[in-house]
Amino acid sequence: MASLLTDPLFEIAGRGPSTNKNYYNCVITKEDVIWRWWTISPRAVYRLSKPGQLIMSHEDFLDDSKLQNDLGMIFGRGALKYTKALCQGHFDYLERLPDSLLLQIVNYLELEDVGQLGRTSRRFRQLCGSEEFWEQAVRRCCKTVSPEAAALAREVGWRNIFFTNKLQLQKLISRRRLRAEEEKGEPTPGKRSETARPDLKAPAAVERTMEG
Repeated sequence: MASLLTDPLFEIAGRGPSTNKNYYNCVITKEDVIWRWWTISPRAVYRLSKPGQLIMSHEDFLDDSKLQNDLGMIFGRGALKYTKALCQGHFDYLERLPDSLLLQIVNYLELEDVGQLGRTSRRFRQLCGSEEFWEQAVRRCCKTVSPEAAALAREVGWRNIFFTNKLQLQKLISRRRLRAEEEKGEPTPGKRSETARPDLKAPAAVERTMEG
């Protein structure tokens, strides 16, 4: 599986803390840890300073407590923890997949599992709460989604559509249709029933009202 990963596995760059104005770059490849730095100082003695670079194996990095301490101070403990995990061979394959593929995988999960997954990281929280995910969830559960129903979903959000029961969906679509006709100035031929059947056929699992 590791052979499927592309280099670099991880890269981070930025300036040091307030007492250190130097610029740093850390790159983790499949084989090495590359540590670079640029000295930034108004003092004349540093004007001709050249960038520095260290290249070491994953094993050497894990044995270098000083470099680990520097990385943690400059980029934070989270970056240090992730770098050490990569050097130990603990690759996070899911984090390296594109959002489009992750969304397809997430849509195979039960709704309860989706909620738990969304609490594992910022990226999964954004994916599990995205309009793209909830649109796929609605289209997967429903037999058909008409243009009228899709337009309503773009107004109120696909997540709200998913958690709305069938009767309420019928009312919302009917009201939206009447409002559109009134805005166009078209005469309304008699009072329409708000429970007229829309072109959104949801299965029983989606028909019940659920707390969103």
